[in-house]
Amino acid sequence: MTYIPTEPRTNPYSLTRSDWEEFLAPIDSRSYRSHQVMKWIYHSRVTDIHQMSNLSKVVRDKLAAITDFRVPEVISEQQSVDGTVKWVVKTISGGAVECVLIPDGSRNTLCVSSQLGCSFDCEFCATGKQGFAGNLTVEDIVGQVVVVHDWLLLQSERGKISNVVFMGMGEPLMNFDAVMSACDIFMDNLAFGISKRRVTISTVGVVPRILDMCSRTEASLAVSLHAPNDTLRNRLVPINRKYPISVLLDACRQYLNSLHDRRIVTIEYTLIQDVNDSEDCARELSLLLRDFRCKVNLIPFNPIRLGKLKRSSDDAIKNFYQILLSQGIMTTTRSTRGEDIDAACGQLMGAFNDKTQRRVRNYTPSLHVSEG
Repeated sequence: MTYIPTEPRTNPYSLTRSDWEEFLAPIDSRSYRSHQVMKWIYHSRVTDIHQMSNLSKVVRDKLAAITDFRVPEVISEQQSVDGTVKWVVKTISGGAVECVLIPDGSRNTLCVSSQLGCSFDCEFCATGKQGFAGNLTVEDIVGQVVVVHDWLLLQSERGKISNVVFMGMGEPLMNFDAVMSACDIFMDNLAFGISKRRVTISTVGVVPRILDMCSRTEASLAVSLHAPNDTLRNRLVPINRKYPISVLLDACRQYLNSLHDRRIVTIEYTLIQDVNDSEDCARELSLLLRDFRCKVNLIPFNPIRLGKLKRSSDDAIKNFYQILLSQGIMTTTRSTRGEDIDAACGQLMGAFNDKTQRRVRNYTPSLHVSEG
């Protein structure tokens, strides 16, 4: 007798380990079944349920009838002269986002997107100027990693994905549930098995959701600060008007205190010429962070297609770095990667129907993707 599903088919890439246990319970309630299925999917890369030989035929038939493996469709692939690779992918639900692989020796960092565009109109970010069209699903987020993971399998000399960072399109904490579930899958040893220290959520400072992270995840946290005081940050990062720096840093402290190991927050600081790159800004930032467990990652501003902001000079970047270092602040300067293919920090755009009409007010993008 053929098993006929009564519900829409489920994409297996949307399910965490606990989801799998619940999903499989009506078919086979033995808890180890979820372990077996996840190992087939993520360790053996088997997506044909009928090939999962340690499941009974009855279980395979029922499971095949209610699942549908799908990943985002690759629209384009560009490789930079520095080895960075950018993909534009059409999400399962429609619209296009970008993800970027950044190789660095034995490390492969994948920058994933969590939303179609972004609702936060930060002054220096191309994604924010595109407007906003909605959240990605769990399978859209996990699917980006699956696509790149499978690409790397064909490029054996490149190794595997070692780090995943939510620094692509969108504000991850405004898509909280999907991002948390994706993090569960990335860090699960039955799936990708990436260290919790190597899965990083970057936020502009959505304070309530940072506090929600305390009881939900152990992923690493990065904060897009970009200014040493509220006056300047109100201009660069508008959400600061709702959650000022002191409130934001306090929420970060609470998150760090919720973790079981001594972790730090990465402070992202984009250096923009004559805006936030002065020696006074560096000293003020040093005072702000002197009692805060953090590392500052200085990011030279990457030009975007709109706006008149400019990258700080090499001397200004060096001076800023030296001042922070002299005040005992752990500091690094991020190398600009993938700029020739618009894959550097702040340059990701994608293509989608903008619900906010912000794109119309700002400019017309050159990339158009039909949406299904």
